[in-house]
Amino acid sequence: MPIYEYLCEACGHRQEALQKISDSPLTDCEACHQPKLKKMISAAGFRLSGSGWYETDFKGSKKKNLTSDSGSDS
Repeated sequence: MPIYEYLCEACGHRQEALQKISDSPLTDCEACHQPKLKKMISAAGFRLSGSGWYETDFKGSKKKNLTSDSGSDS
């Protein structure tokens, strides 16, 4: 489940909430109890990098990557 960040427009309090993607956004501030919370946009907490599991575990050993080899088979 993702962690969402919220900012209260009434008092400036920031809070985080662990929610399902399908959950409705929170509206009430936990500090001042006003219905002024707005969901903030923030960076993801992880980054995918490296060769990847497909490159190392499942693909045939002769192929470098799918995009560059896809046109050479025809």
